[in-house]
Amino acid sequence: MSLARRLGPALAVVAFLAVLPWLLPGVFYIAIARQILIFSLLALSLDVLLGHGGMISLAQASFLGVPAYVYAWLVGTAHLGALPAALGALAAGTVLAGVIGALSLRARGLGFLMITLAIGQVVWGLTYRWVGLTGGDNGMRIAARPRPFGLDLSGAIPFYYFVAIIFLAALFCFHRFAHSAFGATLRGTRDQPRRMRMLGHHVWRIRWLAFIYSGFWGSLAGILFALDFLFISPQTMTLQQAAEVLLMVILGGPGTLAGPVVGAVIITLVKTVVSTYVARWYSVLGLIFIGCELFLPEGLVPGCARLWRHLDRSRLARRRRTA
Repeated sequence: MSLARRLGPALAVVAFLAVLPWLLPGVFYIAIARQILIFSLLALSLDVLLGHGGMISLAQASFLGVPAYVYAWLVGTAHLGALPAALGALAAGTVLAGVIGALSLRARGLGFLMITLAIGQVVWGLTYRWVGLTGGDNGMRIAARPRPFGLDLSGAIPFYYFVAIIFLAALFCFHRFAHSAFGATLRGTRDQPRRMRMLGHHVWRIRWLAFIYSGFWGSLAGILFALDFLFISPQTMTLQQAAEVLLMVILGGPGTLAGPVVGAVIITLVKTVVSTYVARWYSVLGLIFIGCELFLPEGLVPGCARLWRHLDRSRLARRRRTA
């Protein structure tokens, strides 16, 4: 494969993200584009567990909320700078991922799912009830966005490019992860855990490291989320939020680079745009999910790729018959 063909999709994504804010009609839609990128990053972090490791987690919303709270507290109460606060928030989210992984990986299947659900609800309950630290239902505000290298990120377009650059860097890292030896080993623990143990691999440790990797990128999405809204509340970590992130991955296609992004695009647009016209927008989302499960059970991206290959083979067969 030539270098141009390998770099073509990547350059197309970069070009699209570069011109996107100038194609949108207003600030509202630029804000939606930022939210799509942030939730795409969160969905990609969950796909490390679900798509590559076969672990269905409902604790991913904790990685969105806890680092955001830590960043808001370090900036507002501890009066740290933006960079030390961001590093502290990333560290807190990554440590939380290690703790959640160590507790939940004691079980598999439904047990693993229920443990992550319980831990996620405990974290949500702490932020909701610990009013003296988190502000409770009133949440915490962030005074302003940072000014890295003197750049003003208060505007809609500058902050969009800031988020887009981080998203592209994360996308590259997820691509390298999927094609790395560790990614292949993680998929081996998903498909043949007993055989991987016989080959000398420490299955529990591999899954735990994947949990930490997932938590790191989920924490980065949480910091961007806090900087986008300049506000964080317990609503960020509800079961509904965790289920929506899981749905993004399942809808787009687990184990693919584009699948979680496509799922994040659809669900974010339904929540922010369709909901302004349709009161029962959850019904619309449910119909989309049911239709996908009926006709494209592997997800939109793998399913559309399968249909395209089928159509391509059909066209080739017709050409051979007419030749």
